[in-house]
Amino acid sequence: MISRRVLGLAVAASVLFGGTFVAVKAGLDYFPPLLFVALRFDIAALALAVYVLATRSRADLLPRTRGDLLGIGVTGLLAIGLTNALLFVGQQSATSAVAAIVFSLNPILTPVFAALLLSTERLSRRGAVGMVVGLLGVALVVDPDPAMLADGGLGQLVLFVAAVAAALGSVLIRWADSSLSSTVRVAWALPLASALNHGLSVAAGESITAVVWTVPGLLALGYVGVFAGAVAYIAYFGLLDEVGAIRANLVFYVVPAVSTLGGWALLDETIPPTAVVGFLTIFVGFAVIGSDSVDRRRLRPGYEPDVNHFEIDGEVRAFEAD
Repeated sequence: MISRRVLGLAVAASVLFGGTFVAVKAGLDYFPPLLFVALRFDIAALALAVYVLATRSRADLLPRTRGDLLGIGVTGLLAIGLTNALLFVGQQSATSAVAAIVFSLNPILTPVFAALLLSTERLSRRGAVGMVVGLLGVALVVDPDPAMLADGGLGQLVLFVAAVAAALGSVLIRWADSSLSSTVRVAWALPLASALNHGLSVAAGESITAVVWTVPGLLALGYVGVFAGAVAYIAYFGLLDEVGAIRANLVFYVVPAVSTLGGWALLDETIPPTAVVGFLTIFVGFAVIGSDSVDRRRLRPGYEPDVNHFEIDGEVRAFEAD
């Protein structure tokens, strides 16, 4: 049974992240991509720092274990920092809808990394079938061929690498087993993500003089910094701690629908029919993976659980077998 908290976190992350692709596409007309990411994290870091300082005690804010430090590092440098650098660069040559769909490969990749790194998160055969169906859907969206690199395909390839980085990062966060709350961990991680992207921006030769300061540009920056930054990360990483990497990343199946609608309404974007078919195929894969968490026996009239008994320290106990 999904709790209200989990449902609320999932809806918030899906909607806010879906809007990210639209805001990024709009903002790239006014900001160099890596500098855009860096400024986003400057704003998000400031907003989240104010929030945690006002709502958390000093004891709650201090990392104490190696797992805490590892979790902060992975979150800032990989799950947030590098992922968004690749995302913003890749979206220069892809619509917001297509970018969101390619990035939705994230939930398909996550079980692969989880199977390698997490003993508590595994896919069943049904889940593996869903993963394969999802991969087929992404292939339909990306439509890989030799010409893709010459016709915007490089952007899609960069977005694919961003999805890999995000999936691996989410699993490594769980593997780190940090004792910090997700909100505090992200508050520490955002300055790392900001520093990484400022460094990448300088290395790429970007300059603040290239920024065109306009109201639409500032609105896009404000959205990705506050709403799709601080607020969305609180929701997403909270969900990650609640339900694990595999199920948390299922929100990225909803993101393309939000992004497609936003791109159509605000940017007058369209997507090719193959991308629509690909998204529907991805959604089928999601449905198969999601159904893996439902015990269909419980839905049958008159269902009674099997009970097995086992002994611990001389005491006989019973549990419901799966």
